[in-house]
Amino acid sequence: MSTESQVLNPTSLGADGSVQPNAKEFKIIPLPKFQTKEEERSYKLGRLAAGFRIFAKHGFDEGLAGHMTLRDPILTDHFWVNPIGLAFSLMTVSDLLLVNPEGKIVQGGKPERQIYNQTNLDCVLYSHALHTARLDIEAACHSHSVYGRAFSTLGINLDITTQDACAFYDDLAHYGDFGGVVVDGDEGKSIAKALGNKKAVIMQNHGILTTSTTIDAAVFWFIQLESLCRIQLLADAAAAGRNIKTIKVRDEEAKFTYKITGSPIAAWAQAQPYFDQIHKETDGAYLL
Repeated sequence: MSTESQVLNPTSLGADGSVQPNAKEFKIIPLPKFQTKEEERSYKLGRLAAGFRIFAKHGFDEGLAGHMTLRDPILTDHFWVNPIGLAFSLMTVSDLLLVNPEGKIVQGGKPERQIYNQTNLDCVLYSHALHTARLDIEAACHSHSVYGRAFSTLGINLDITTQDACAFYDDLAHYGDFGGVVVDGDEGKSIAKALGNKKAVIMQNHGILTTSTTIDAAVFWFIQLESLCRIQLLADAAAAGRNIKTIKVRDEEAKFTYKITGSPIAAWAQAQPYFDQIHKETDGAYLL
């Protein structure tokens, strides 16, 4: 595996040069390059296990709810998921399960524990629908986070009121038809349809789901979207108390900012401090 710094130019990313015509090039952390598919699989499974521990650190775990999936780089119609009932904070590579398109576990897990003979049903249904409908999606994250759930009850999409919110400008879907807990393939397909070509979706009365081309980016998008839900709840409450409205970012500036902060590579770079921190704090225990 190798890495080298990547130089980006705002204009080359498609940003409107009329907003900040003197914008300079900048370097960001690049995606790793792999010599073999086996090396790629090993690395990405480590990131998936670390992602669960990051979620636990942020309080995104509650009971059995929540899942992350990762498209397998070798068997590309299969995906890796977490076993039901294992705390996110304890997740390791050897706990992860490889599931085929029919939902059957074909590899991974620890057979001495019967709980690993089943997987989270709604995870399979969500993930199969998402990974089938969107071949560009490598990873998806969902949990019953506090602010995502609270915001999902409002029946609205996110307002673009901050610089960070611009990362979701015209890239955040809203699914407004809660069909109950997902135990049916049709509900999973409906959510995938609502997502469309966007990277995240607010699911009414349920919570948030994020996707990306890497598990790192999907994890970061979830952290950021959860934070943005919290910020809007606070800002809307403060504005209502003052009988005013929040100020929205203008479309031109939002588009410019989105081109720089809303890309998968930008999210990858933003995610690295979280992954570095969890590696340091656990001494890499998630890699076992």
